[in-house]
Amino acid sequence: MQLTRKQIDYCMECGVCTGSCPISRELPTFSPRQMIKRSLMKSDVDLLQSRELWACLSCARCSERCPAEIDFPEFIRSYREKARKAGNLPLESHHGILQFISSLQTHDLKQQRIEWAEGAGAFQESGEYFYFVGCLPYFDVTFNYLGLAPLDTAKSILTLLNRMGIEPVISNDERCCGHDALWSGNESVFRKLAERNIEVIKSSGAKTVLFSCPEGYVTFKNYYPKYFGELPFEVLHMSEFLTREIESAGLSFQPSLNGAVTYQDPCRLGRWTGNYDLPRQLLQLVPETQLVEMERNRENALCCGTSAWMECVGCSKVMQVERLQEAIQTGAKTLITACPKCQIHLTCAQRGTELDLQVTDLYTYIAERLNGDKGKNK
Repeated sequence: MQLTRKQIDYCMECGVCTGSCPISRELPTFSPRQMIKRSLMKSDVDLLQSRELWACLSCARCSERCPAEIDFPEFIRSYREKARKAGNLPLESHHGILQFISSLQTHDLKQQRIEWAEGAGAFQESGEYFYFVGCLPYFDVTFNYLGLAPLDTAKSILTLLNRMGIEPVISNDERCCGHDALWSGNESVFRKLAERNIEVIKSSGAKTVLFSCPEGYVTFKNYYPKYFGELPFEVLHMSEFLTREIESAGLSFQPSLNGAVTYQDPCRLGRWTGNYDLPRQLLQLVPETQLVEMERNRENALCCGTSAWMECVGCSKVMQVERLQEAIQTGAKTLITACPKCQIHLTCAQRGTELDLQVTDLYTYIAERLNGDKGKNK
């Protein structure tokens, strides 16, 4: 990533990024500005061997406020590729099982990715709409010990789409989107996964690909075209599609009995794409939903504390507990998020604490309150 002289000069006289960064608050040695400064030295070996390279959450809080408009997450990403080649590797969470699963999917293998859907609703092998399920089937197994069922998100989405008269394509041949490989500097794995996904979607004949995972959405929207050129299909986040289509489909919802709820803005959906309003609009489709905002919300929202299943260390736990406490202070008993990783991380952070907050998926929340009408066929 190349910075202009104007950006560099401005950056060296500033410090807004460090003051904005949640990691800098917990890890005194971490400073976005200082890392840029280190990259400008005659030799950047020091930066390439630093642990700070892997500490960045790529939450884009710094970039959101940067007067010089420096894309710090992209700066970090470009150096991670170099760091991996130099032998500096991230600390992988959960014994590296998610990285192993991702790498395994670059090979020819037979997956059982759609078994969950066979009893949940109607879907097709080819058609106009492709629902990109992402890693939810693997999360469902890996994080069962937390009492979570990430595939409930996919089941809820299938229910909603079916009630709108849509039978989406769901494919056994789909792979991980490659987000985590890309952000841990493993470009080779990312490319292989992306190539397979593009081919699978093209062969299905789909014109529109729908994403419930913000990371999958951003990866397809921003990085697939960067590496592979313009995509032959439309990429939409599920909140975009549902707010556009759900009202005309004739669906209605039962009133909420949950009391006050609050909403966690996922970094990839919020700061990365500017999508703050649509998930909130979906919540308001449910009558009597009492949405109360945390003190830090929208572009100021606090990240859930870890990224790409790596570097889940002490400062991550501090951030997660801080966010949960902030949610509880609103008076809400339920925190709703549109990101499976936010749900996993914030649920996990409650273990061993006295914090009591239900962390719920957005699509499950609205699907559970669907009235019995059939909706309109499309």
